[in-house]
Amino acid sequence: MNKIIVTGSCGYIGSHTVVDLIQQGYEVLSVDNHINSSPDVLNGIEKITNIKPKHYPIDLCDILSLEKIFLENPDVQGIIHFAALKSVNESVEKPQLYYYNNMVGLLNLLELTKKYKLNHFIFSSSCSVYGQANELPVTENTPLQDAECPYAYTKQAGERILKDICIANKLLQCIILRYFNPAGAHSSNWIGEDSINLASNLVPVITETAIGKRGSLTVFGNDYNTIDGSCVRDYIHVMDIARAHTMALQYIETNRNNTNCEVFNLGAGKGLTVLQVIKTFEELTDQKLNYKIGPRREGDVEAIFADIRLVNEKLKWKPEADISEILASAWAWEMKRSGKLIG
Repeated sequence: MNKIIVTGSCGYIGSHTVVDLIQQGYEVLSVDNHINSSPDVLNGIEKITNIKPKHYPIDLCDILSLEKIFLENPDVQGIIHFAALKSVNESVEKPQLYYYNNMVGLLNLLELTKKYKLNHFIFSSSCSVYGQANELPVTENTPLQDAECPYAYTKQAGERILKDICIANKLLQCIILRYFNPAGAHSSNWIGEDSINLASNLVPVITETAIGKRGSLTVFGNDYNTIDGSCVRDYIHVMDIARAHTMALQYIETNRNNTNCEVFNLGAGKGLTVLQVIKTFEELTDQKLNYKIGPRREGDVEAIFADIRLVNEKLKWKPEADISEILASAWAWEMKRSGKLIG
């Protein structure tokens, strides 16, 4: 049983990936400082898998505390690194916080990876690295444009750091996963998107509006050059993303990678506008959403969606859930955590 460190393990994508890893036979070491998550997520993971991972509630920026994990677990085989601050709006307001947290945490991990000779590293990146791309859909070779916000720049910089280190250290095997818009929840309803900070992603904002936690939903801009004027995004079920992380790990464990630093897009491979997603939710749930049109939001790009041929070819991965399944699982999770769904 390979032992894997998962940072940001109590966060949204991290927790779902921990479930998939456990179900695929891995032993997970959970690392999360709970700046934007709850340790209660570990109970949800245990309910799904019957295993509660060993947990370290530490900050990656504290390298001395971080090193204790490596000292206590000399048999650890690799790292999946999710832990990062991720709000576009907050990064615009607090850029120094984002540069410090996201970059120092990554550098500390890589320092210890080298010191303790760990060779498998999966990095959680984002489609935000593309900026406002000049071509759609974007491939892994699409030129990166200027980052639209500090959060996106930390992902661009993180990728560059990993690529440079992989050139210098041929033993390090790294996969960078650029995912698009994760949404939905585990089918058990024991875990889902439930950050401590106010959600800003479209799908949880939709479900929170529908359940009554928010008075209304704002569509940021209806004057973009899209089919209905609202932004276009590529929505992917969180469990499809989780599965891809496990498959990426297995890909480098079995030496199927061609180079020691490879990049893959994770998306549905097609774009939907904000208004199309709202309409789909209303039709699916028979819930009329109270939404209004607002001005464009700083840091948003007009349209982005993925070309996923490479990840399908190399990892044999493809998304299973469509937008209706994504929204249905998100709505079930919202009702469960709000006490309106029993079981």
